[in-house]
Amino acid sequence: MPDSRRRASGILGGLAGLLGLSALAGVLVAATVTPAVALTSAAASQTITLFDNLPGTLEIDQLMVPSNFYATDPDTGEEVLMARFLEQDRTPVTQDQISPVMYDAILSSEDPRYYDHGGVDIIGTTRAVLSNLGGGGETQGGSTISQQYVKNVLVQQCEATAKTQQDKYDCWSEATTSSGTPGIERKLQEMRYAIALEQKYSKDEILLGYLNIANFGGTTYGVEAAARYYFGTTAANLTLGQAATLAGMVQNPNSYRIDRPAGSITTSDGTTFNKAPDGVIDDGAQLGALDALVTSGEITEDQKLAAADGYTSTKVRQLYVLSRMLDDGKITRDAYVAAAIEPITPAITPTFTGCAAAGGAAYFCEYVKDVILSDPAFGETPSDRLQTLQRGGLNVYTTLDSRVQSAAEEAMTQYAPASATMPTSPGAATGRFGSTTVSIEASTGRILAIAQNTKYGEDAAADDDPDYSSLVFAGDPSAGGSTGFNAGSTFKLFTLLDWLEQGHSVNETLDGRLRVFEHLTNSCQGDWDNTDHTLVNNFGKAAGRIGTPMQFTAASLNTGYFAMAEKLDLCDIQNVAAKLGVTQSDGTPIVMDTLNSVIGTAQVSPIAMAAAYATVANGGTYCQPQAIDRVTDAAGNEIAKPERTCTPALDPKVAATAAYALQGVMASGGTGSAGNPGDGTPLLGKTGTHEAWQTWMIESSTKVTTATWAGNVEGFGDVFQTWHQGTRLSDIRYRIGRAVQAAADDAYGGDAFPSPDPNLTKSSQATVPDVNGLTVADAQSRLEAAGFVVQVGDTVESDVAAGLVASQDPGAGRATAGATVTIHPSAGRASGDSGNGGDNGDGNGSGNGGNNGNGNSGTGNGTGNGGDNGGDPGGGG
Repeated sequence: MPDSRRRASGILGGLAGLLGLSALAGVLVAATVTPAVALTSAAASQTITLFDNLPGTLEIDQLMVPSNFYATDPDTGEEVLMARFLEQDRTPVTQDQISPVMYDAILSSEDPRYYDHGGVDIIGTTRAVLSNLGGGGETQGGSTISQQYVKNVLVQQCEATAKTQQDKYDCWSEATTSSGTPGIERKLQEMRYAIALEQKYSKDEILLGYLNIANFGGTTYGVEAAARYYFGTTAANLTLGQAATLAGMVQNPNSYRIDRPAGSITTSDGTTFNKAPDGVIDDGAQLGALDALVTSGEITEDQKLAAADGYTSTKVRQLYVLSRMLDDGKITRDAYVAAAIEPITPAITPTFTGCAAAGGAAYFCEYVKDVILSDPAFGETPSDRLQTLQRGGLNVYTTLDSRVQSAAEEAMTQYAPASATMPTSPGAATGRFGSTTVSIEASTGRILAIAQNTKYGEDAAADDDPDYSSLVFAGDPSAGGSTGFNAGSTFKLFTLLDWLEQGHSVNETLDGRLRVFEHLTNSCQGDWDNTDHTLVNNFGKAAGRIGTPMQFTAASLNTGYFAMAEKLDLCDIQNVAAKLGVTQSDGTPIVMDTLNSVIGTAQVSPIAMAAAYATVANGGTYCQPQAIDRVTDAAGNEIAKPERTCTPALDPKVAATAAYALQGVMASGGTGSAGNPGDGTPLLGKTGTHEAWQTWMIESSTKVTTATWAGNVEGFGDVFQTWHQGTRLSDIRYRIGRAVQAAADDAYGGDAFPSPDPNLTKSSQATVPDVNGLTVADAQSRLEAAGFVVQVGDTVESDVAAGLVASQDPGAGRATAGATVTIHPSAGRASGDSGNGGDNGDGNGSGNGGNNGNGNSGTGNGTGNGGDNGGDPGGGG
């Protein structure tokens, strides 16, 4: 604590100072205006009035302080610092968080009569002003702590609205240059404010304010940040030598900084001074204090060299401070000598700023930063929002869950390369590989984790290195800078939902065989017609089948979904995507105007797709993704965060039935089964591919949805023909998604999904035609035309001519539409000896058939067993 006793002389000095300075102002200003004219009482009187009319109240604004991003530790509930953003590295402290030796050092060197005057030291100020009358650049001493505090406040107020670096320099120049009439007027205004300041605030408050606002070189502001940066300690634990070093810096912070080993002062001819120890003391160094100690025999020449070798100019300033402290009786002679011969030894401790400090969570951090820079909640213009981030002292408490985030980082590191050389088709651009995974809490939209395969780099120049990226692949242009990726079959979700909204059943039978689809209805952009009769294949060129949306979804059958779209309106499908928050990568609405748009040609963001699937898992309520739980200002007051809402988007019956169909994807035999953690948590999901370029795996419990993408950030590399650690890049989506969802399931659990709606799952009945006796081809054609799937079974021996259908299962009659009918071609009659027809049947002549049934009559010699299903003819016939 400083000596806070305010002497009576100080109070009287303030009043006398105000009167004295009024008179002094008249003399000084008149001298600058009419230097060749003898001063008259009238001139002095006029300028006294000028001084009295200067503004007398200075508002102390909030200090520029860094903004901090935090994540909550789920085990302890404590807030863990993720990253800092700053323009001025400052950590304000309270009065008792500063070492007494620091107070003594700053007062002895800058304002030894601080507790005696009323804001202005008339003698010192007069000397400084008169010195400046002859012109010159920087302020010539004489300013009290109160005046220096005023100057710093004015500079910060100016910088708060500065838009460019030149603007900031102009702020400093205007506050410090004191040549000519404008300089005198500035000095007078500074004095006027200082006197008024002392009438409003206590001496201790002003001194503390000064130590919290003062610059200590570069972006280091305030004594706490300076102690940490230069010495790796706190303001409360500064030693005498360290405190004297910092106190000496404030006169010219960037010249006396000690974080530049090559030198902080450069002359016009390029010579550098104030360097780290190099065995030589800088030429011209004013080391009278050390020379006196050598002369007195208190130190040796070697000790002098060791003390002054490194950062010589700063050492000179430190010695000045120590000498003043000794003269003021603040330190003993022994302490003075010990500090004087101690070399200045910095322990530079940089403040890691920006999202790079967030490590594996850097891309989550970058997403949050972009939200702040793009959301009007933090300022009307981009410039306003940037200033809020860098100067406003925001405390941003994010939605990140380390349990899920850690698993995402580990899975990404284990399975996805930072870059890959991918083969391309002839003439195609070389692809640039990328992968990301994002998890969202279904009931709130809270983003729990974002991980990415690349190394984080804020420097755009690093983007030329495929291992680095500043883009957040999970995001979009406004938050993350990514332009999205083709959704592939994950986009089929919206056709499925529209199918259900139109009242169709997931067990309705459709012709999903590979064929040319000629026409689709579109009431928004106009119907689509396949004028070129283009055939769009299934994945792997599968032939397709007659089946149901349940089957098409589990198998991700393109032609099955085309068949569904034939019965729908593309306009309705795109509207479903819109109400679930999915847009084009540029933020414009999804447009579905071709057949291929049904299977995901649109470029979308993984976060948006995760939120859409989360809507299904959340019973039809769509929650806008959010990465910020709450925000406070530097004083801890809650302030408005970006508005995010949860709104009903789907009928719960539709959502439940869609979840029912999507669970088949994650079950054995479904295309997403490889992504299922198998931990017993009910999951829905969907896979997606777009050509050989993009792959997706989206899966969700009732609690958490995880979307994983791996593919081309740009270009057209073949991820199906590229391998990493024994796994195709097209398959890492399963491994990453499985690991992340397992962590989410462990942390959040998951309930059974609601039962599907009976009306949306009912099966239709159809007549099974009798195809016995037809050729296999004819039988298959007739059954498929009736809406059944045909399976050709083993041949059977029968009276029916060989090659024709001998039997069918189920037989002619009514059956579930789309069911499988198995047909067995006839092998014809068998020749051979007559004999026992099997169980309880004789084979002589007209042998009895198996299972107590008569066999076909025939003649022949010998005996033979007819088998389980009726005896074959006994003889060779």
